[in-house]
Amino acid sequence: MTAPHAAPPAAPSGPRSPAARARDALVGLWRRVSGWLRGHARGVLVVNLITQVAIVGTGGAVRLTGSGLGCSTWPQCEPGTFVPRLHDAMTYHPFVEFGNRLMTFVLAAAAVAVAVVVWPDRTRSTAYRRLGWVPLAGVAAQAVIGGVLVRLELPPILVSFHFLVSMVLVALSLVLLHRSTEGDGPPRVVVDPVTRVAAHVLVALLVVVLVLGTLTTGAGPHSGDDEVGYRLAVDPMLMAMIHAASVWAFTAVLLAVLWRVRGAAGTPALRRAAWTLLALGALQGAIGYVQTATGLPIALVNLHLIGAALLTAGTMRVWLGTRERIA
Repeated sequence: MTAPHAAPPAAPSGPRSPAARARDALVGLWRRVSGWLRGHARGVLVVNLITQVAIVGTGGAVRLTGSGLGCSTWPQCEPGTFVPRLHDAMTYHPFVEFGNRLMTFVLAAAAVAVAVVVWPDRTRSTAYRRLGWVPLAGVAAQAVIGGVLVRLELPPILVSFHFLVSMVLVALSLVLLHRSTEGDGPPRVVVDPVTRVAAHVLVALLVVVLVLGTLTTGAGPHSGDDEVGYRLAVDPMLMAMIHAASVWAFTAVLLAVLWRVRGAAGTPALRRAAWTLLALGALQGAIGYVQTATGLPIALVNLHLIGAALLTAGTMRVWLGTRERIA
């Protein structure tokens, strides 16, 4: 009887190339990092929201100190270099502008982390997963807008548009964070129709407040140019009064919402969101009046810009609190 043939021994694998080892190391690192991020998904979304608000502060510092052209070109800071060129005659403006550009990289890293956390989650709806790309798309859009602004030497209307896009990104980042704790079923309104309409009106008035606020800044001495004080040909005090009137209208609607959701008429989360928004609005209004009365100091104006971002996030929380999604 003939013995069966034994299988030939496997050929020994030769030493792997440095490129293959480097590729495997990078793949392994990416899997560990992405796995860690998915294990801290909510924290990633919170960090994204924080950075969206923080870049409003750094961008405000650029505008308020007249440092928008501190870097003379884009994407480089100066021709031939991505960092400020040191010389005896330089001022602080290049460092302020360069610092804001560095903050963009932090924001971009947070946006990439959001996409890594949200998009691969097949347990969630496609609509929610697509939201995960919004921060990254926003960073790219803002970088392009910023580059156009530098090359056009900071036209005031486009500078205002740059700020308003940031407000949209703050709002959508808050929506993404809120949606992460919801199901993917159709939204179900949890308040009466009048309160729901009031919440819509609140969002609309927020848009008016933000637009008038940025026009007021553009009409005043902190329009972004330290050589041309008033870059919008409107009366800054008149704009401030109109802006204040819109804030009072916003506050009146918010008080109406608070009145209607008292007791069992609203969820505890909605009431907390509405009271938080009222506190933010009161603080923002106080900063606005104080900055006007004290000659618009840069620190208070920048704090007011950050407050606008927080007011945007707070308003979206109230609006989202008037409905819920279940699994």
